[in-house]
Formats: sequence, C-alpha cells, structure tokens
Amino acid sequence: MEILLLGTGSADGWPNPFCRCDSCRSAEVVRGQTAALVDDVLLLDCGPEAPRAAVRYGRSLDTVRHILFTHGHWDHVGPMALLMRHWTGAGAPLDVVGPASALVLCRDWVGPDDPVRFVEVAPGDDVRLGDYRVRVLAAAHGSDLGADAVLYDVSRGADRIFWATDTGPLPDATLAAVAGAGYDAVFLEETFGNHTGHGTEHHDLPSFAATVAQLRASGAVVEGTDVVAVHLSHHNPNEVELTAVLADSGARPGRDGEVVTPGQRRATRTLVLGGVRSGKSAHAEGLLAGEAKVTYLATGGVREGDTEWAERVRLHRARRPASWQTVETIEVAEALRAAESPVLLDCLGTWLTARMDLHRVWDDGALDGVNRDIDEFVDAWRACPTVAVAVSNEVGSGVVPPAASGRLFRDLLGVLNARIAAESDDVVLMVAGRPLRLPAQ
Repeated sequence: MEILLLGTGSADGWPNPFCRCDSCRSAEVVRGQTAALVDDVLLLDCGPEAPRAAVRYGRSLDTVRHILFTHGHWDHVGPMALLMRHWTGAGAPLDVVGPASALVLCRDWVGPDDPVRFVEVAPGDDVRLGDYRVRVLAAAHGSDLGADAVLYDVSRGADRIFWATDTGPLPDATLAAVAGAGYDAVFLEETFGNHTGHGTEHHDLPSFAATVAQLRASGAVVEGTDVVAVHLSHHNPNEVELTAVLADSGARPGRDGEVVTPGQRRATRTLVLGGVRSGKSAHAEGLLAGEAKVTYLATGGVREGDTEWAERVRLHRARRPASWQTVETIEVAEALRAAESPVLLDCLGTWLTARMDLHRVWDDGALDGVNRDIDEFVDAWRACPTVAVAVSNEVGSGVVPPAASGRLFRDLLGVLNARIAAESDDVVLMVAGRPLRLPAQ
C-alpha cells in the first residue's frame, strides 16, 4: 500500500487560522483536516479540504473507486466532492461506504444516473472493496451522531493498516477485534495534547499513550508498526516537544503530504538539502522523531562574540528532544564510523567551511587536505552502521558569488553534496517548507 496523508489536522486544522496562541504562532507545519488517499484508489474520509489537498500534492482523484467515511462530522464528510466528480462526466463506479450519519449527508449530492453505490456499515461488518478487505470497528466518538462513528481495519495482500480517527480511548470490543493484528501502520487520532479536561471523545497525549500501550500489549502494534498521530490541533505543544512526547510511545506526528509505505525498507542514509529557512533542519529532525536516542553532530561550533549565531544555536538546541545527545565536532568521519545510535549531522556546509579553515585554503588555495577530508567523510558515510541523516545547503541555484573564495566554496560543496547523495538511500530537497523527494539516477 501507499498512503498519502492529505491532512493530519483537526477540524480547525493546526494552526487554527483565527488563533494567535503560542502553539499556532510557532507552528512550522500547516495541517489540514485529516484524510488519506490509499493507492490512488481508496479515500479514508473526505472532508471539504481533501480534494484540493490531493491536487496540491500532485494527485488526481479520478482513479478513486472507494470512499470510506468514519462519521458524519463536517470535517470528515465533504459531499461537494461527489458533485465535482459528477461534473466531469465520470462513468466509473464508486463505492461510498460509511455509517448512516455520513451517508445521509451524501445522497443528495449524487445524480440519479451516477454509478455510485452506497454501502452502509456498522461495527462488526467485514466487506470486500476491490482488492481491499475492510473490517469495520467501533469508535468511542459521536454521541451527537447517534453513536455510529466507526474505525477501519484495511488490508490489501500482506499490508494492513488501522485508520482510527476520530475516537477516544478504544472500546473493549475494538481492542479485542484488533488483538494480534500486527499492523504495518496505525493512524491514531490525538487531538487535545496537554489539555486533558476537554471532556470529549477524543485522545489527548496521556490517553493516546495509554491506547498505544494497549495496542502493543495486544499485539495490534508490533516492533515494525509505524504509529502515526493524526487529527492534531493547537492544543498540542510545539512540533519538537510533541515529537519528543510521542516518541516515548514509539509514535510520531503525521505531516500533510507525507507518503507512508508499509513494509518498505527504511532509508538508512538520508541527505536533506535546502536553502536558507527552507525547513531542512526541522524536516531532518522529523525523520528521526520516533527514535528514543539520537546523536546530533553539530558542525557549526561556537563563535565567540557572535550573539546572532549563539541565538541560532540556542533555538536549535531548545527544539531537540532531551534524550538526544549533542556533539559539537568537525571530526565527523570518526563519529559516523563509531555511531551506536541514529545520527543527525547538521550541516555539511559548516563542516566544509571548518575543514577549509583548518587547511588554510583561503590563504594558499591548496585543496589536497580538503579533498582527503571529503574522501574520508564519504567513506565513513557509506560505512556508518546506524541510521544517519545529513543536512546540507543547496547553494548552486543563486547568483555567482562575486569573490573567488565564495565560488570555491560553492563548487566544493556541490561536489560534496553530489558524492553524499550518491551514497544515500534517500535524497530530499526542501523548498518553502515542502519536501521534494529526488529520484535516484
């Protein structure tokens, strides 16, 4: 399966567009209403924002043959999508599946000759939709809807996922039904963060942790399960703190536009490129969000008397989980070879600058020492025994630097980036906070 997260936010998203709270003002990731597109064929919820999100992420919905609604709340059911489809003259059949509260909102948006089949479901149902087996499970949500909200256990071949939004702590019948499932991925709602007095049928951080623990104890969540928190709101702390708290449960926050591929081998070496303030460091940190312990190789060093640099360093340190170990060093080859836990190296540009300073390249222009350092770094990157993520500046897209030293640095960093990319499993280019995965050669 391929699951594209069209949205990972609550009804009002995160940040809330009308809010100026600390959580909203500090949000580095914009999250829309929670929905997902599976294999370009099956939609899990389809609120009013989902169709446009699909287009934004380069997908068409013309191949969708099944829509699964969890309940009738407006952020999960956007029936206008059915009319949009009708206007194109679509002739392919479409299954619209969900509890009565959701389907009643959709029926008037379908023309009499539209090839749309409504399938009303309830907890305990087991239905076949094309290549997918869908088990319908009870949610703890929606007393204002007649208490008919549902969750979905979706499998295709050997892949199996659990779509669990919206719900509070899972009913006993649902916990029993998922026992031993060994899901590849679980998408579990976590709406209220540190606000535990909400009195609603949603999860907050403590109840989320308790539910994940129950799923682990029952064998629904196993060692390889990707546990992704969705339906996130501004009641949560900032991204870095949230990531650290979720990591304690072996979970992580989902991000809009993220593609989850159950069973795919995790990249062991990832290079994240980007310009200034492109979001490259935050994205790199997010890649290791689920790791309890990470060695952060900070290559920028300490610049005595530079208050602006000191503030940058302070902010970077403040957003890292407390369990991460920061090592200030430019001897990165040795650190990579000796790594016993995942490594995040930030960044190649400051490392290269330090090596050029060390070899006095700016004085005599001799590059032999720097070239040897680059060779050693590439060898160590290739041999690193743990998961490793490196951040680097993409400096080749701007104007030609006016000074010879600037041109030399640009050229050497371009060479270093290309060599590290060639030895990486995954290369991501960050543009305006959006990750673009670069294809292999």
